[in-house]
Amino acid sequence: MSIRPQLCVGLLFIATLGGVRAEENPAGAGASSGLSLEPSRTLIEENPAGVGASSGSSLEPIRTLIMLDYQTVKVRGDAPIDLMGAHFFRQVNDWLLLGFGVQAPLVSGNYGGFATFDVGGYAKKDLGSRVFATAGLFGGAGAGGRSVENAKSLSGSGTLTRAFVGLGYDFGSFSAGVNLSKFKIRNAAVGGTQAAVFLETPYSVLTGPFGLQGQPLTPADAARARVESGPSMLTLGADNFRQIRPEGSKKGDFALADLQFSHFFSGDTYWYAGLGIGYRGLPTYNQFIGGVGQRLRLSQRISLYGQVGIGSSGYAPEVIDTGPGLVVNPKLAAEYALTRNVGLSLTAGYMAAAKGSSRNLSYGLAMTRHIGVQDSADAPWPTGDAPTFRGVRLGMFQQTEFNVRYAGVDRGTLQMLGIQADLLLDDHWYVPMQAVAAYGSYLGYPGYDEVLGGLGLQSRAGPEDRLQFFGQLMAGANLHGRAAKASLGTRVFLNDRLSLSVVAGKVAARSASGKRFNANSLALGLETRFSFPGW
Repeated sequence: MSIRPQLCVGLLFIATLGGVRAEENPAGAGASSGLSLEPSRTLIEENPAGVGASSGSSLEPIRTLIMLDYQTVKVRGDAPIDLMGAHFFRQVNDWLLLGFGVQAPLVSGNYGGFATFDVGGYAKKDLGSRVFATAGLFGGAGAGGRSVENAKSLSGSGTLTRAFVGLGYDFGSFSAGVNLSKFKIRNAAVGGTQAAVFLETPYSVLTGPFGLQGQPLTPADAARARVESGPSMLTLGADNFRQIRPEGSKKGDFALADLQFSHFFSGDTYWYAGLGIGYRGLPTYNQFIGGVGQRLRLSQRISLYGQVGIGSSGYAPEVIDTGPGLVVNPKLAAEYALTRNVGLSLTAGYMAAAKGSSRNLSYGLAMTRHIGVQDSADAPWPTGDAPTFRGVRLGMFQQTEFNVRYAGVDRGTLQMLGIQADLLLDDHWYVPMQAVAAYGSYLGYPGYDEVLGGLGLQSRAGPEDRLQFFGQLMAGANLHGRAAKASLGTRVFLNDRLSLSVVAGKVAARSASGKRFNANSLALGLETRFSFPGW
C-alpha cells in the first residue's frame, strides 16, 4: 500500500515558475545567514543598464528555498528504512520559512511505495562565520508497507510528526549541514531519533500583483523577465506501463498520471522533478523522480527531448517488486507545438528498480505548458504581442470528509490535509489541481488520498470587493480508482495577496470491482495569489 502526496511537489513547482538561483553576495552582506538572495553577479554583468531596476517595475522577487535531506529511521522488529526528502519553503521574514515536503525510501528495507507528506515551519539563526542554527516542526501523513497487513503495523494511524534541530554552513550558492531529527508516526513501528544530513539552495522568483492578471508587461518589465527568469515547462501526461516478467502478484499492465516541472539552466539543458500516481490497474501506486534532460529543436514546431532520472517508486513490494524503492527512469518525448506555449508529445520510456525485480516499458501522451518570456524569444514565433501577467493562486487547507460510505457501509469521518493550485485563464475561468492526504486510518490502515484536476468558474472580483464565489468540477483518482468531485465555495480577501476560503463538496469514486465510494467534504483554507510573466 502507499500514499500519493508527491503531487504536491509538482503543485509547488508551479509557484517557482523558473526562479533564478541566488548567488553569493560579493560584498559578504548576510552571507552567513544562509538566507541571502542577492542578485546574481552573472545577471548584473549581463544587464549593466539595470533593466527593471527602477521603482516603477511591477515585478518583485519572492524568496523561496529548496531543501533535500536524507536519514535512516529504525523500524521496530524489522529492517530500518531510509528516507530521502524534498522540502519547499516560502520565506516569511529574516529567520522563518513556511512550506511542505515529501519523503520516500531508496535503498534500505523493503518498503517501496512508502511515502510521507507534511507541512510546517523552518527557523534559521545566524551564528556568525557562515554557521547557522536550524529548527523545524512539521505535521502530516505517512503510509506504506510490504502489504496491507504490514502497512497497519509499519505506518500505524498514518498521523506524522517530524521535528529537528541542527547546524549548517553557508557555502554561498548553497548550504549544507546536519540535523538531529525526530520522526514519529502514531501507533507505528517506524520512528525514532537519528541524524539527518541536508543540502539547501535559495531561489528568487519574479512575480507581479495578482490584480495585473491578463495585462501586458511594460517593455522594461518584459526585458527584465527575459534576463532574470529562465524558461520552464509544466507537463501533464498519461503513461501506460507494461511489465517485463513481473515477479510480484500484479501481473498485468497499469497506468500513471504524471506531473513534471522542468527548468532550463543552460541553453536547452534542464533539470526536472516529476511524479506519477496510479489511476488504472494500481490506483495507489506512486513515484517521485528527478533528473536532467536535453532538448533538440528539429523545426519551428517539432522538438525532441531525452531525460534520465532516479527516484523512489512503487506499491507494496509483494505486488510490484521495487524493493526499497530506488528506480532509474530514462525517457524520450517528441513534441509538436500547438501554439507558442502549448505542446503535445508522444512519450516512451523504461523504468527499472535498482534493488528489485520490477522492469517496465512505458508509452503515453503528454501536454506541456511552456512558462516564461524567454521561451517566445528563443523560438521562431511572431513576437509582436507583448508578454502578459498570468495569474496563479496557491492554497493549503484542512478538509473533513464526512458521511463516508464505501460498498454500502458507513466508514466514519476522514481528516485530511491538502494543497491546491489554480491557473487563471481569465477573470472567470481557471484550472484547479488538488491533492489531499488523510492523516488517519481508513478501512483499518493508513494511506487514503485524492488527486484531482478540472475546471473552475468564479465571480469577478474587483479591487474593492471582499468576497468571491466559485464552483469547480474535477476528476482524478482516490484509493479506489477513478474519482470525481464537485464543490462550491466562498473566498474572503484579507489583502492583495492573501485570502481565506470555505469550500463544500461531494466526491464519488468507483473501484474496478464496481464498488462505490461517496463522501461529503468541508474545507477551510488559506491562499496566496500572484502573477508571473509569460505568454
